[in-house]
Amino acid sequence: MANDRRRPRLQDIGDEPDYRFTLANERTFLAWIRTALSLLAGGVAVVQFLPDLGPRGQRLVLGFVLVAIATALAAFSYRRWFRVERAMRLSQALPATSMPLMLSLGVAAVIVVSVILMAIG
Repeated sequence: MANDRRRPRLQDIGDEPDYRFTLANERTFLAWIRTALSLLAGGVAVVQFLPDLGPRGQRLVLGFVLVAIATALAAFSYRRWFRVERAMRLSQALPATSMPLMLSLGVAAVIVVSVILMAIG
């Protein structure tokens, strides 16, 4: 007989939390996804629609940074949702996250670079 080492489904862990908390966690996840999509759209816009911002190479770098931030945010948002849901099911404290700090620093860096490009352009 094979040893079954599959991870349990989230629904099988702990107790069902109050549905309002589960829905709030889902809304937070969707807000992170919307933010990632906005950053993605911004990255595409910088490269495709803002020729006055600077040479194409500089716009490509700026656009790729925005897309990279969007990718990381989309990837980590699911992990964050899962960890919060699991903590609620196990009646544990919610896990800490560095996502807001990392997002803020990334967007601030993009803003600084954009302002520099506008000033020299």
